[in-house]
Amino acid sequence: MNDPAALLPVLVAPRPGHDLDRLKRLLLAGISAPNSRRAYARALTDFVEWYIREPRGPFSKLVVEEYRTHLATLSLAPSTINVRLSAIRKLASQAAEAGLLSNDLAIGIRNLKGARKLGIRAGNWLTKEQASQLLHAPDTGALKGKRDRALLAMLLGCGLRRDELAHLTFDTVQQRDGRWVLPDLVGKGGRIRTVPLPAWVKCAIDEWASAAGLTEGRVFRPINKSGHMWGQGITAKVIWWVVLRYAKQVGISKLAPHDLRRTCAKLCRAAGGDLEQIQLLLGHASIQTTEQYLGTKQNLLEAVNDRLGLEL
Repeated sequence: MNDPAALLPVLVAPRPGHDLDRLKRLLLAGISAPNSRRAYARALTDFVEWYIREPRGPFSKLVVEEYRTHLATLSLAPSTINVRLSAIRKLASQAAEAGLLSNDLAIGIRNLKGARKLGIRAGNWLTKEQASQLLHAPDTGALKGKRDRALLAMLLGCGLRRDELAHLTFDTVQQRDGRWVLPDLVGKGGRIRTVPLPAWVKCAIDEWASAAGLTEGRVFRPINKSGHMWGQGITAKVIWWVVLRYAKQVGISKLAPHDLRRTCAKLCRAAGGDLEQIQLLLGHASIQTTEQYLGTKQNLLEAVNDRLGLEL
């Protein structure tokens, strides 16, 4: 059963005439990011496959609690479990709005707590030296190298997401208050933010654009094997491979574009950046999400318990 809409007849008893395809569209329409939309669709498919595997009660908070326990036995990360539960909560809300589920049952499911995140995420952050090595890895004597350096500069210097970078256009780059910025950038969840462009990032973009003869449309374009530009834009997957290629070139075995977003946040903080300003830069809905991006590394050279003021 691959269609998320197909799970509804199994979970609830819809009245005749309800358009389940419409309910599916409503369910996923509010999710702007393609990756999140795919994750939600997969979460619902997995849920219904588990549900029909053996006799269970009607769609309710009790059933979803049982499913949460099942997910925990699969040794999934708390964040993965919470994404799947979020999709089910959204399903309950849409089913209630369509009259397929009572409001009381929907509220119970929506109020179900997610999995607890224990400890601090073992994220992947680059040091300042590693970030510098990565920026200097592309061969800027070639057109592709100029593009790739500008791409890496945007990820490290501005903390953009892959999809945001792939869809970036030249008319998005504007001046505000005497500096270059990306004003009113629409990010995840439809949140709007303005992203300042450091001078070195703008220089990298200008060098690439001048060499490619670009002044409008998508900022980043495909480069074929012969080193010539073609097409109207790159995909988020191309950005992934660009980052991975240069990471291996400088001796980093695993690195994703989102790790450069985390690195941007952590380097901003290390340079004395205000936590709230970093939140605005990244477009996070909560300060807690920004704190997770910063990570914490124990300082063993100047340990906190070395300064207790106690001696024998």
